[in-house]
Amino acid sequence: MHRQSLAVSVLALLALAACGTEPGAGSGHGSGSGHGSASDASDGSGGSDGGDGSGGSGTVRSGAPLTGTRWDIESVTAGGKRSVAPAGAHVEFDAKGRASGSYGCNRFTAEARLDGDTLTVESGTTTEMGCEPDIQQFEVLLSQAFSGKLTVAAKDDSITLTGAKGGTIALTARPPAPLTGTRWRITTLVSGSIASSLPAGTANKAHLTFGKDGTVQGVLGCNSFRGTADVSGTAIAFGRLVTTRKMCPDPEMRLERALLDVLDGKRTAYAITHHTLSLTAPDGKGLAASAPETKEEGSEG
Repeated sequence: MHRQSLAVSVLALLALAACGTEPGAGSGHGSGSGHGSASDASDGSGGSDGGDGSGGSGTVRSGAPLTGTRWDIESVTAGGKRSVAPAGAHVEFDAKGRASGSYGCNRFTAEARLDGDTLTVESGTTTEMGCEPDIQQFEVLLSQAFSGKLTVAAKDDSITLTGAKGGTIALTARPPAPLTGTRWRITTLVSGSIASSLPAGTANKAHLTFGKDGTVQGVLGCNSFRGTADVSGTAIAFGRLVTTRKMCPDPEMRLERALLDVLDGKRTAYAITHHTLSLTAPDGKGLAASAPETKEEGSEG
């Protein structure tokens, strides 16, 4: 009973407003039969803390669901000292009771269980990359703080996790990136069920941006391009692309040809999961792209 999925527990606890998603994302939050529903939990007085403790009903309320939301880590406070998180530090909670994210450099996973307003985080796994000293120091602080029993306090789209020794982690909900106006950096090529990295030396060279006027433009790795993109439901119909005609090193040209196979005059399915865009053509060829980690990196008009 205590290991019910976070999806059900949090919906019962937080009286959550649905987090915005692009049409292509296509995912919603299911209802938990036999347990408190979002509507049940929203019948209270509406304070951010509040709850009468009866039946395990909500004592924590937030403007965004704990599961299905990317929570940016803003800071960690320990021993009275507040440390600001590096760009990219975040955590996500899935419906199976698992937390995953980035400390700022290394990635991590952990088991996470919500009971009332207490989140219990059990040890999991982490990568072991070498990081800049200041980021490494923050990762140590965060890994120590994000463990054991944490009290959850929510206000609007922010959550504070407080440990037994008084240390805190400040989290802010980050909505999914919009399709239009975002500079999508192409990170992965897909062929059927196989995803592969970009050709050597071409990382960060290809990107695309959709305009609200039904246009698309960007760089294919070597040449710039522009064209039309008609968005309908979960599909995007690309017109023929107009490109520059420079000759570039072989890896960049191979990337360009692969992207044209997906984009040039094709109708693709699309989906946005948090800050990742996927495009898939009918023949199974596709790509994945990422939105910038910060607003300053990213939106284009």
